[in-house]
Amino acid sequence: MARTARMSDVARLAGVSTMTVSRVLNRSAGVTAKLQQKVFAAVEQLHYQPNDLARSLREQRSHEIGIMVPYLFDPFFAICAHSISAVAKQHSYSVVLSTSDEDPKTEYEEVSRMLRRNVEGLIVIPSHAQAGDSLLLAPQFDRMPIVTLDRPVEGSGFDCLLVENEQGSKLGTEHLISMGHKRIAYIGLSDELYTMCMRHRGYENAMLGAGLRPAASICTSALEDALVKVRRLMSLKQRPTALFCANNLTTRHVLHGLQELGIYPPETIALVGFDDFETADLLRPGITVVRQPSELLGRTAANMLFKRMSESRKPTAGKRIVLPVELVVRGSCGALRRKPS
Repeated sequence: MARTARMSDVARLAGVSTMTVSRVLNRSAGVTAKLQQKVFAAVEQLHYQPNDLARSLREQRSHEIGIMVPYLFDPFFAICAHSISAVAKQHSYSVVLSTSDEDPKTEYEEVSRMLRRNVEGLIVIPSHAQAGDSLLLAPQFDRMPIVTLDRPVEGSGFDCLLVENEQGSKLGTEHLISMGHKRIAYIGLSDELYTMCMRHRGYENAMLGAGLRPAASICTSALEDALVKVRRLMSLKQRPTALFCANNLTTRHVLHGLQELGIYPPETIALVGFDDFETADLLRPGITVVRQPSELLGRTAANMLFKRMSESRKPTAGKRIVLPVELVVRGSCGALRRKPS
């Protein structure tokens, strides 16, 4: 097998020094058009590909950023990562993507691996940690520009991008109340997660504000656990007339559970979910959702990171931006039907 062409091979064929080849490839000034033509001809003839790793070690710049998300089977996280990648490409950067599985130790190990790859910045949707206990606060990350997305790292100076979680959940619950529902159950993931805590709070505030009793069911991200919770709720003597699901993962799991029981919103139960998802408007009826701007979140986080990377000094305090959400009314809430008795 023939070995890969090296810069020295290009220099030998072009009849120039390796320094000249390097200057031509890096678009440096001071090389005549004639020499540039010789170098590019040699590069083409030898099919030479510059060694990006060697260049990053030499320049201490990798032209890469890291993206850390909890997992990719949630469309929200995948859309955010895709939008970040699109902005990175506009800056001629590549991305290194990894998942934490909501485990702080895994998150720390993966981010440390990115640091050893010499990534120049990081966008992370943090795993759960008590205030001030995040492993991302370790000293080795002090010099790395970091932007947190969807969830903050309390006690950090990181820039942070959030949405109106509490207000959005309150908006969705109040919509169900306006439809005449009094028994509205909330189904969400662990309240240890910032987003889930805020959305649970918004639901409770809406219920208590209307003089109604909150009823929450907390499940894991596993489908089986959600199915158990749905069966339990639907077996109650006074079962709920409406459900509010805290994210698109729970919404999809709850729909599975309801269909297994032969229940199809809004026939005997209304449903509103936090997060839009690709098939929400294709189902019949469509799913009413509190939509957060997933693509805008990813783009904004990436732009925040590249701005920080361009600055020579790290700020003493990070910037926090909160983006609005919107209620998208479709058929699952029963908006097109009469109010429940």
